[in-house]
Amino acid sequence: MPTLKDVELKIKGVKKTKQITKAMNMVATSRLRGAQQNMDAFRPYAGKFGEVLGSLAEKAGEEASPLLVPKEEVKKIHVVLCTSDRGLCGGFNINLIDKAQALVNEKAGDDVAFSFTYFGKKGRDWGRKTEYETLEEYLGVVGTTVDFSVAATAGRQLVDGFLSDAYDEAYIIYSKFMGMAKQVPVVQQLLPIPPIEAEEAEETGDEPYQAEHLCEPSVDELLGTLLPRNVFVQIFSALLETSTSEHAARMMAMDNATKACNDMIENLTLAYNKARQAAITADLMDIVGGAEALKG
Repeated sequence: MPTLKDVELKIKGVKKTKQITKAMNMVATSRLRGAQQNMDAFRPYAGKFGEVLGSLAEKAGEEASPLLVPKEEVKKIHVVLCTSDRGLCGGFNINLIDKAQALVNEKAGDDVAFSFTYFGKKGRDWGRKTEYETLEEYLGVVGTTVDFSVAATAGRQLVDGFLSDAYDEAYIIYSKFMGMAKQVPVVQQLLPIPPIEAEEAEETGDEPYQAEHLCEPSVDELLGTLLPRNVFVQIFSALLETSTSEHAARMMAMDNATKACNDMIENLTLAYNKARQAAITADLMDIVGGAEALKG
């Protein structure tokens, strides 16, 4: 049985750990509010942008831009992996990395080469352990206030690489924020830009309303500007979703850690009381034994 001093030191250590996890939970909660506000504010813009772009692309057809045309043979695939820079957020990063590995396993084949762009240190660290080529690293972006210029820079490099045949397809892997307790890793194709389907009809059975857009200048000229920007918008949206998901995952992880500390303190306090009771009992037995010896 451990001594009283050992148990007391363990209790003090767990209490200090509880203070740290509780503080990290409060920080994550505070950051989550700001990240969620930014994400919620951008979602309507991204949705309407995709709606307008889909309408224009449907009119123009695939021949309007090379960004809409799939390559005949896919031999080079580029993946943008969004993770966090820090840990202590449960299985958040592991789930994203597993999603990336699953995509590689699904697309792997003879003479298929993979390259990666990393947002976040955790994904970058995983990439260094693999044989895949690393094209770009963006550290300190996810988890803070995301700047659209970062997404535009990464998106411009993706578009230029696709047009120059540096790769035939491009995907982005990020964590979609579904709620405080649910963040889902998602794989989304960026290039070539997949067809943007109209929203499904409501349960009433009515056909969804399709807005008729009058274009000035021509549709082809607009698509030449909007299609690359769509890549920027998708990357920026993915970064906002991942940032919000990270804070939510860390908040839940720290809350669970705080509860685990409370359970450990309760168990250690019980062990401390048992050890103290055993020590008192031993002292009483020594006293009684000594008194009996004196009587004898």
